[in-house]
Amino acid sequence: MSRLPQVNYRKVISALKRAGFVEYNQIGSHLVFVNEEENLQTSVPIHSGDIGRGLLKKILKQAQISEEEFRELL
Repeated sequence: MSRLPQVNYRKVISALKRAGFVEYNQIGSHLVFVNEEENLQTSVPIHSGDIGRGLLKKILKQAQISEEEFRELL
């Protein structure tokens, strides 16, 4: 298994939307996404540059998306 790719927030948002998440709210510089069917919630920081791999892993864990699924959603 290879490492997670370095991606910016736009790609993470796109992948979450393909996985069934919808934009719920914005709190400061973070967008909150929910998947009401699965009762899941996660937030994505809207900052310049790439999202760190550690933070990306936490977002995927909250969204219950595996690293392989995420690569397919990109």
